[in-house]
Amino acid sequence: MTLQWTAVALFLYGEIVISLILCIPFISARRWRLVFNWGIWNWLSPYWNRCFFTMIMVLIVLFLDALREVRKYSEPQPIQDANLNPNLYDHVLMKLFRAQRNLYLSGFSLFLWLIMRRIVTLLNQAAVTLESSAGLQAQMDNAVKAAKQHQEDNLKLKHALLEEENSTSSKKQQVRLEVEELAGQLKTADEAVQKSHTEVEAMKRQAKGLAQEYDRLLTEHHQLQNLQGTDKKDQ
Repeated sequence: MTLQWTAVALFLYGEIVISLILCIPFISARRWRLVFNWGIWNWLSPYWNRCFFTMIMVLIVLFLDALREVRKYSEPQPIQDANLNPNLYDHVLMKLFRAQRNLYLSGFSLFLWLIMRRIVTLLNQAAVTLESSAGLQAQMDNAVKAAKQHQEDNLKLKHALLEEENSTSSKKQQVRLEVEELAGQLKTADEAVQKSHTEVEAMKRQAKGLAQEYDRLLTEHHQLQNLQGTDKKDQ
């Protein structure tokens, strides 16, 4: 195996290991996001896109070269020439095997390189989504707590209003009873006043009658005195 294909094979093995590590289930997306936020990645981020597309171009070139080699040794002419010489036939099969091996190496390396980029992107998106959902969950919890607090405050306010209404009703009832009591007392006082007026009128009439009787008796007394004086004069 030449140096370039040895490098491609090692690159493929590294991609497999990294892909398996990225797919470990007990490492959460948040932890991977913390790893991706290390300073070294921030330092490498300006060169990351260039490196990514450069590797894609290199792998595509190697893949096309391996495909050309496979097509070259799969054609009928080299096989026919190899049938004339057994050693040449083995050599052609060996070249075909190496070309197919290199095709698989470059093809899977290109495929896993794209898959790794997609996995990293999805892990970052999942971590952002989890953080957003955690923030939304916290906001929902705060909203639920605020709603419960408002509900409790409303219940307390309703109880206070009911108590105040009950106390107001009792006060109104007490005032109504006091008013009725005062009205009864006023009615009794009016009746007493009317009775007093009636008694006063009766006493006035009685006094008037007595005065008239007194005047009549006084008049009769004067008449009797006058008659007695006349009788004495006659004797």
